[in-house]
Amino acid sequence: QLQASGGGLVQAGGSLRLSCAASGFNFDDYGIGWFRQAPGKEREGVSGISNVDGDTYFANSVKGRFTISSDNIKKTVYLHMNSLKPEDTAVYYCAARWYALPTTLYYDGWGQGTQVTVSS
Repeated sequence: QLQASGGGLVQAGGSLRLSCAASGFNFDDYGIGWFRQAPGKEREGVSGISNVDGDTYFANSVKGRFTISSDNIKKTVYLHMNSLKPEDTAVYYCAARWYALPTTLYYDGWGQGTQVTVSS
């Protein structure tokens, strides 16, 4: 099970930290990814981290602004979002995939979303 939280309303240039809390599976064997979907747009991958080898990825649109970290004790992955822009407004979801980073097509579990709204 994946539980995403931490969304909210923030002004452009501000920061938010999203949390994805995992339970019911061996966290250390999974990659965790963050995805977002804005109204009228397709779901897209934002960032991900592998708890197996520490590999990370970031979408070009968030590179240099977002970072990702994993707390294996708390079984939680954090998405640190800085310098937020109105175009970052979306529902953010987290997903898990066994021994790999999840994609929009390949994942083993998907959490509910948390709304992020960035005002201009």
